[in-house]
Amino acid sequence: MSGNAHPLRRLILVRLGIGLLTLWVISVLVFMAVSLLPGDIAQQVLGQGATAETVAAFRRELGLDQPLIQRYFAWIGGVLTGDFGNSLASGRPVADLLSARLGNTLFLAAYAAVLGVPLAVLLGLLAALWRGSLFDKSANVLTLTAISFPEFFIAYILMFWLSVQMGWFPSIADPGPSPTLADRLVRSFLPALTLVLVVTAHMMRMTRAAVVNVLGAPYIQMARLKGAPQWRIITRHALPNALAPVINVIALNIAWLITGVVIVEVVFVYPGLGQLMVDSVTNRDMPVVQACALIFAAVYILLNLLADVLAIATNPRLMHSR
Repeated sequence: MSGNAHPLRRLILVRLGIGLLTLWVISVLVFMAVSLLPGDIAQQVLGQGATAETVAAFRRELGLDQPLIQRYFAWIGGVLTGDFGNSLASGRPVADLLSARLGNTLFLAAYAAVLGVPLAVLLGLLAALWRGSLFDKSANVLTLTAISFPEFFIAYILMFWLSVQMGWFPSIADPGPSPTLADRLVRSFLPALTLVLVVTAHMMRMTRAAVVNVLGAPYIQMARLKGAPQWRIITRHALPNALAPVINVIALNIAWLITGVVIVEVVFVYPGLGQLMVDSVTNRDMPVVQACALIFAAVYILLNLLADVLAIATNPRLMHSR
């Protein structure tokens, strides 16, 4: 056990180092992209009626008169100490804005994951169990359809059907300042369902493909010759050996749930990190935009690392190159 733990620990450290390097490159790209946007941020914030002296003074206050490299190191140095600066739009610390919105985004992602992951694994197992049946063919068509449609299209269809036509759920997902858990669940159901329909398709297809691939192994044939029921073969023999790719795709889709909610949050006016980022782009609130992009990147890199580690933990053979 200790012999396997040391290579796994070394792998985690190597992947973590690569992740940190990737995050640093992303921070450079984000800062450069924001800095190269057309227009004057100071002029945008102060308005067209501001005098040239006022704009120049505000630029000095923001540090915009300093060289680009100096501004980057000042910003990244603050980030490393937990200081993301202050919002240009509200004057509040960016960290305060992020803490309030990040919790809402994590809640929505967890809500969609709790609904989507068991459903996707169950559908994938049933499709593998009844391979070639009408259920399998129908599931493949429906999942391909869900993958083909963009998130905003699915969101508007669900809003029109379940909110406007049926009146079951509100079309605005903002739960208010101090909602109960039941109110949050009801108001967040439509954006969560939109995310579920998208990620379930990917996870279901990967689960089916992984289980079907394992079903051709010799030990599966031996279990069939012994007369084991098909459901027992899949749940006891096929699924445990197909866990590595299934866990990998689940972790990657959970990463997408957290980082890919921007469009869904905007459609349903959900007060999450994605909505904050879009509003900040509109207001040219660049410290908030930079912080949101960096957090999304960090979460995605961390969950990719977790996906690799979990896949190797369930199948240590992946650690050794062939």
